Amino acid sequence: MKPNSNNRLKKNTLLKLLYAPLFTLVLLLLSPISSAEQTDIQPDKGSVTFSYSQDNDAFSLFPSDRYYTNGLRLTWLMDKKTRTPNWALKMANAVPFFPQQESTRHGYTFGQNMYTPSRTNQINPDQNDRPYAGWLYAAIGLATETDNQLDMLTFTIGVVGPASGAEQTQKFIHELINSPEPLGWDSQLENELGLNIAYQRSWRGFLTASLQEYEIDVTPHISGAVGNVYTFTGGGVTVRFGSDLPNDYGAPRLNYGLPSAGVLSPMKSIGWYVFAGVEGRAVAHNIFLDGNTFVDSRQVEREVLISDLQLGLVFDWPKTRISYSHIYRSKEFKTQADRHGFATLSFTFKY
Repeated sequence: MKPNSNNRLKKNTLLKLLYAPLFTLVLLLLSPISSAEQTDIQPDKGSVTFSYSQDNDAFSLFPSDRYYTNGLRLTWLMDKKTRTPNWALKMANAVPFFPQQESTRHGYTFGQNMYTPSRTNQINPDQNDRPYAGWLYAAIGLATETDNQLDMLTFTIGVVGPASGAEQTQKFIHELINSPEPLGWDSQLENELGLNIAYQRSWRGFLTASLQEYEIDVTPHISGAVGNVYTFTGGGVTVRFGSDLPNDYGAPRLNYGLPSAGVLSPMKSIGWYVFAGVEGRAVAHNIFLDGNTFVDSRQVEREVLISDLQLGLVFDWPKTRISYSHIYRSKEFKTQADRHGFATLSFTFKY
């Protein structure tokens, strides 16, 4: 039996109401900033950047509660004065194509993801549907910018399974918003330590153009990851169009297995832009579909070729960024009913 449609509508409405006050508060705090109050642009001295990002299918244009249903990330990018840990640099030395320089910066990400089948009202979910799974992780990322090229290398450690706390998180949120309890978490993937290495190279402003007072730039990238959580290779491109485009690589955006935060470029005025991005990936392993590595667990037959289409809007202040993006993802497993959409809401601050 499918969940009552009124409950779904109530759940989606309450979720939006839950996050609306936070969004409104940030806007009110920033509203006194006006062009008359701003000073000349100052050189970027490598300030600390903090980013809060949340992915949720309830934020999307077509709300749902399935598949990749929620993800939360907190990221701190250290300033240029903070020395990168020696153990991280030694690990980076093993990656010959990662350029280490004095300007190499590092950051930390902590996050939790949750995955569910399409029907969460079944105690024994369909064997052909996506398994329940949680992922709790911490990562250290290194970033080196050379001219208009940005290289990011990320080492991630975490846990898949009940120890991730995803079951408790989802049940707590559902109780908070008076939504039906998800019933099938007893079938989730078993506990497993997750280790992953991910890499991405981007070329900012590979193509640029102007249209009266507006600007356009094109930033391609390549990426890949190896580990018992994700193994893939991919590439894509992002196009930005707006007023006074910042001289950086854009807002924090979905990176399949590569947690990262956007680096805020110094701004002398309020700016905005819209962006569109596409990415294709060849996936060799995804634990959330393939199941546990060392013990028997639920699994589904994975699609090898995956694509994402991302559309978003960004507002920039000199030390603050707010962004919203919507992601359309192709089918990730053979028996998936249809494509899935979810959205990302991000707040980034420099201090």
